Amino acid sequence: MAYRNKVYVAFDGDNDMRYYDLMRGWNVKDDFDFNDAHDLHSARDSSTEESIKKSLMDRFNNSKLFIILIGEHTRYLTKFVKWEIEVAIRLNLPIIAVNLNDKRQGDDLMPAVLRDELHITVPYKEKIIKYAMDNWPDSDKKHRGNGETGEYVYKDKVYEDLGL
Repeated sequence: MAYRNKVYVAFDGDNDMRYYDLMRGWNVKDDFDFNDAHDLHSARDSSTEESIKKSLMDRFNNSKLFIILIGEHTRYLTKFVKWEIEVAIRLNLPIIAVNLNDKRQGDDLMPAVLRDELHITVPYKEKIIKYAMDNWPDSDKKHRGNGETGEYVYKDKVYEDLGL
């Protein structure tokens, strides 16, 4: 089994690439420890669905955490994004749902496949995403061990302490 030290990020590549690119930029300039699973292999758009999913599975097998960037169209993406969410669930990866509309909890943009699954929802802000990356995996393990599921959100105090 591979050593899992990567963060797998799923997103709408047609509409939300700029948010993913910004996260990669935070990794370069800030104290944002983001060991990106997408750096492992490239999956070309011209590849077959099967070969793309094989490449994505290689990334999953090296990942310790799953982040889903949720934009306006994410809930409609069933070919890859829904599959990526299902794989993260099957692998019991801690899931961080990041709302690109800056809401602190899930809303009607949340993909249906994720709604009842264990995850934390945060807005698209560097400090709270970093906080979730640092803290949610331990909380996920605790909740999972207790058989708990569904959405979790951070209390206002966490946001206040982060200056948000």
